[in-house]
Amino acid sequence: MTQFNDDDVRRRAFHLWEEAGRPANKMDDYWYEAERQLQEERIEHELKTPDNL
Repeated sequence: MTQFNDDDVRRRAFHLWEEAGRPANKMDDYWYEAERQLQEERIEHELKTPDNL
C-alpha cells in the first residue's frame, strides 16, 4: 500500500472508534489516529520495497 485516501482513513477510524467502545464526540481523535497509522504503514512499506519493483 503506497497511497491512501479518505475512504481508507474513514474505514480505519471507524474500526478504531468501534474497538474503543464508540465514545461520544471522539471521532476526530480516531480520524487523526487512523491517518497517522496509515501514513506510518505507507512509510514502512516504502522502506521495505526495493526501488526497482
